[in-house]
Amino acid sequence: MSTLGSFIWSIADQLRGPYRPNQYGNVILPLTILRRLDCILEPDRETVRNLAAKYDNPNRLRIEIKKATGRPFYNTSNYSFANLLADADGLADNLTDYIDRFSPDVDVFEYFDFRNEILALEKAALLREVITSFKAVNLHPDAVSNADMGDAFEYIIRKFNEAANETSGDHYTPRDAIRLLVDLLFAEKNVDLTEAGIVRTLYDPTAGTGGMLALAEEHLLGQNPDAKLNLYGQEYNPQSYAICKSDLLAKGHDATNIAFGNTLTDDAFKGRQFDFCMSNPPYGVDWKQYAKAVTKERDEAGPYGRFAPGLPATSDGQMLFLLHLVHKMRAPEDGGGRVGIVMNGSPLFNGGAESGPSNIRKWLLENDLVDAIVALPTNMFFNTGIATYIWILDNTKHPDRKGLVQLIDGTSFWTKMRKSLGSKNRELSEADRANVVKLYADFLDADPDYSKVLRNDAFGYWAITIERPLLDGSGSPVVDRKGKPKPDTKKRDTENVPFTYGGSTAGPACKVEVIQAYFDAEVKPHVPDAWIDWAKVKMGYEIPFTRQFYKYVPPRPLAEIDADLEKQVVKILDLLQEVED
Repeated sequence: MSTLGSFIWSIADQLRGPYRPNQYGNVILPLTILRRLDCILEPDRETVRNLAAKYDNPNRLRIEIKKATGRPFYNTSNYSFANLLADADGLADNLTDYIDRFSPDVDVFEYFDFRNEILALEKAALLREVITSFKAVNLHPDAVSNADMGDAFEYIIRKFNEAANETSGDHYTPRDAIRLLVDLLFAEKNVDLTEAGIVRTLYDPTAGTGGMLALAEEHLLGQNPDAKLNLYGQEYNPQSYAICKSDLLAKGHDATNIAFGNTLTDDAFKGRQFDFCMSNPPYGVDWKQYAKAVTKERDEAGPYGRFAPGLPATSDGQMLFLLHLVHKMRAPEDGGGRVGIVMNGSPLFNGGAESGPSNIRKWLLENDLVDAIVALPTNMFFNTGIATYIWILDNTKHPDRKGLVQLIDGTSFWTKMRKSLGSKNRELSEADRANVVKLYADFLDADPDYSKVLRNDAFGYWAITIERPLLDGSGSPVVDRKGKPKPDTKKRDTENVPFTYGGSTAGPACKVEVIQAYFDAEVKPHVPDAWIDWAKVKMGYEIPFTRQFYKYVPPRPLAEIDADLEKQVVKILDLLQEVED
């Protein structure tokens, strides 16, 4: 639990009555941001005011302030937390003036509709009390690190969502899960990342409050303090966007790299590609309302558009974000890119042969983009206990990994939490993360109980339709005009034939031979009158992750089961005897 977050949330007690619990965040979140920025700006307040008086041109003013303070943002108001309370009657007007005089890149308060919130607090006679409480909190980075500030925001948001009965997982991902994702994302490029003065770009299309961006930067700077990671993101939740943008502002990043809007319908970074991309998109979220726009883009963009490989069912948009991220990877000729994305299990296997999801998997595997997939422990996320997976994609794989996919079963690497947070009662310790990263690094030499390395074509199959003849009353096949037996639709069956059946290494190239061999060995001996409808053969791809790690556990011997039953019977008889006595 965040101690700072708990303290800030306690200020919400002052709001009881005029505000309902699900409205507390509308006050607390923007004021936390404002106080954080206020503390950062305080040392240079006089310098900025003097420069504002000297330069009328906003572009010149921005340049001069950046030179003087080293910061890309500023505030030219005569007010701050230091003197806001001095004018009791003008507090609301002065606070409004303060937020209005931030530099244009600080648009975060608009996304909270904070001007109206100031009026509401004033009307409820709470404004002075709340400002007094926030003034007492020192949120300067020297007192509260960026990591602690991130924890505080996440705590506040979780409490806000609990009060509003909303889903906290829509807003942020647990930090232990992010750290593993970051470890894996950077694992293959670690040598490159130690070079002096390197500059890399990182992009998150579902940025939330910026947790992934922040931890990725922390990881890289921990390895190489001379490195620079330019962060980019897009977020469609107004409050999360405001927090993310203010967090990056506080760290000195270019805040224009954080965009507001729906990534699926309005790509804010169209034409841009990045060294690293990461995302935890919402699971199982309906995208019907965007279907028309997405389909239109797919049709107009042609074979090189971001959604060209296929579209998932409108009931679950995860794979749209997967395709979007692939589209954002830096081209191989420019150095290549890597992607890390957290999804639930459905993108591994949903949809039959030649469906949208199957075609997406086909495109990813045939283009050798899937590097590794890691199964995470259950009960890792705040709002769901379901199975989740990290996918790592790479368009410039290490030569040893080309044509191969590594599956890692990380479900047993977890540590029990002392206190549950929603559905989350397990976390990844540093040792747990190290175990998973070692499995990834060991690759072909990794423990086969936890790691499997398979060829791309091992996930391909042909879906074949097996027909059997329709029989007349005397048991003879009914034939058509050409003398061919008519199929009995009630006896129709389908089978999936792996590309690798019988040890084939030819992939989809030996379609007829492999299917026929499967039919002759697996079907014909059981139903001699069956045949294959070759016109209906379809190609599909799925990743049956669980099946790869399935371990057969033999049933207990009957004698052992009988002995246990006898013990239970004796216990029941004893209990009945006691009742009778």
